[in-house]
Amino acid sequence: MTRRPLRIGLTGGIGSGKSLVAGMLRELGAAVVDADRVAREVMAPGGPAYADVVREFGPEVVGPDGSLDRRALAARIFGDAGARHRLNQLTHPHIRRRMAEEADRLAATPGVEVIVFDIPLLLETTDGRELGLDGIVVVYADEATRVRRLMARDGLSESDARQRVAAQMPLEGKVARADWVVDNRGTPEETRAAVDRLWAELRARARDPAPRSSDASGDPSHLA
Repeated sequence: MTRRPLRIGLTGGIGSGKSLVAGMLRELGAAVVDADRVAREVMAPGGPAYADVVREFGPEVVGPDGSLDRRALAARIFGDAGARHRLNQLTHPHIRRRMAEEADRLAATPGVEVIVFDIPLLLETTDGRELGLDGIVVVYADEATRVRRLMARDGLSESDARQRVAAQMPLEGKVARADWVVDNRGTPEETRAAVDRLWAELRARARDPAPRSSDASGDPSHLA
């Protein structure tokens, strides 16, 4: 009998390094379902959410080529919780359906042991039950580190970077709900070592899915 692949949610906060960890897990052999990529597909011209998003937010979020201007849309929603909620309502049902379809395809692919759902807003919008998640990984970095990374990566002012961090659920709250936590405050080599340990545990659980107790802690000093 073929064993069902382990399904793991991967999340974090803006600037915490979730994409870095997702890339490392992909290199190690995980099948990764990327929510950001799926979101771009559903909001592309002709996609199932495109017309509704344009209708809701107006022509100013449409670029010269007819595609959505993601930077303009981000500027609209990061300072407006109501606008973020409306965007989520328009897009998330389509995103979840596409992700579930992709996961089903991957689950039928020989050799796939672990499917990782890379979802930035996983714990803000769902507990993952509709995706059949077996556990959640949170990538952690402290606020000062995240602000510094956003300023360097996106060219933001400190106040804009802090606003974007504050617009999301506090990362410590996500850590408290995690099954595994990857500490990304240190060097890339330290993060890679933590991801290697995580991958070994995920593969072991995929092969022997007996219940286990969470080893994550709400105290960042206990991060693995």
